[in-house]
Amino acid sequence: MPRPLCATIHLDSMQHNLARARSCAPQAKVWAVVKANAYGHGLERGMKGFATADGLALIETENALRLRELGWIKPILLLEGIFDASDVPLLAEHNINSTVHCVEQIKMLEYTQLYRPIDVHLKMNTGMNRLGFKPGEYAAAYKRLRAIPGIRNITLMTHFANADELEHPRLAIADQVQRFQRGAEGLEGERSLSNSGGVLHQAVLHAELQNDWVRPGIMLYGGTPGGRTAQDFGLRPTMTLTSEIIAIQQLVAGDTVGYGSRFEATGPMQVGVVACGYADGYPRHAPHGTPVIVDGVRTSVIGRVSMDMMTVDLTPVRNARVGSQVTLWGDGLPIDEVAAAAGTIGYELMCALAPRVRVTEGRLGTHG
Repeated sequence: MPRPLCATIHLDSMQHNLARARSCAPQAKVWAVVKANAYGHGLERGMKGFATADGLALIETENALRLRELGWIKPILLLEGIFDASDVPLLAEHNINSTVHCVEQIKMLEYTQLYRPIDVHLKMNTGMNRLGFKPGEYAAAYKRLRAIPGIRNITLMTHFANADELEHPRLAIADQVQRFQRGAEGLEGERSLSNSGGVLHQAVLHAELQNDWVRPGIMLYGGTPGGRTAQDFGLRPTMTLTSEIIAIQQLVAGDTVGYGSRFEATGPMQVGVVACGYADGYPRHAPHGTPVIVDGVRTSVIGRVSMDMMTVDLTPVRNARVGSQVTLWGDGLPIDEVAAAAGTIGYELMCALAPRVRVTEGRLGTHG
């Protein structure tokens, strides 16, 4: 009998969220972002869940090749581009698009003969200050790419730092759009500006955001980049992490729980031990009060999360027993809420899911 911890991936929710992205930006084609093992959901499941996307975008060259092996025939985009000149022939051989964000990558393309045309996405740094050419350098980089035999289409691209907060006092999305428009003025090519935050706010930003392609990531997995909740945006959870109570302890006033004895009972209480810990991807730093659901009743984590186990307050759960069902996030308990309680973001919880966790597929509401 396997350990009761299980992550259920809801392909129907992935399909729903992709359709929601399309409805937000109906004039744009969609790159479904499947980096980081499809945000912990599994690359193959990402391909299945986003089968109707116009393309898949990720970071790892080896996983781009894996997508081709799995039968994906539509476009693939490397969001960080190539890392070595030896990657260039792979772009042509497997029809993979590459982001170009620095002079070194242009040199790799210049020095490698392309026997088949490729498409590239030229990235502009409009204030994120991670990757890309500054607006004043952008036209020169474009011209240099355009001179390379074998470069077919050049998509003009940037990335928003604060798309979840439209009027951010340090760098508003409108400021980044203006910088992009100045740097790309007069250059031909499709535009790709919006990440999840931009997509979700497309209706508000319709005058500023003119996308030919959008690049939703976290929204496709039922999370949000910040601000309003996933439910507010009409998104559904795509991963439900469940386990069971494997032991129950009866405490009296003064008893403590877990490593460090951080939690002390103020009176008689019942504590449930759950088969899940930080080695499974649950955040070790989750404090007392982090929400969980036991047998359909909301309660909370108490004590310090251990490697393989965690403890929860069973006081509000009538008839709790060994074998009681526990939902750690997902269906009925938004992952963003759990993440916020633990001082992190839903992205991290999804991506941190450990290999030892059993993974199944099921429709939302039918996990188990």
